[in-house]
Amino acid sequence: QVQLVESGGGLVQPGGSLTLSCAASGLTLDLYAIGWFRQAPGKEREGVSSINSSGGSVLYADSVKGRFTVSRDNFKNRVFLQMKGLKPEDTAVYYCAANTVIVTADLWDYWGQGTQVTVSP
Repeated sequence: QVQLVESGGGLVQPGGSLTLSCAASGLTLDLYAIGWFRQAPGKEREGVSSINSSGGSVLYADSVKGRFTVSRDNFKNRVFLQMKGLKPEDTAVYYCAANTVIVTADLWDYWGQGTQVTVSP
């Protein structure tokens, strides 16, 4: 059974940093791309970043470019999203998803349960 478990969320002040982790089990992580998504209350789910299976190709939403960094450690079956310069508008539930290739949001095969990130003074 495939499981993706996000961790690392929390409450942080504007300008602060958090690193989210996505732990995968039940699949061979180095065969899968990982996407990070977020959904704020009352808003649609938004793609934040994605990284292909080898880590050689990464994508970022314009809203997080220069502030967020995605990376992966296939030996540890984990993918990370380092977030710096956090803004109140980054407040959302963050999800990781897995798929053999990077695709549009609705086509990812596996999803985690999400972790809350709240940016507030």
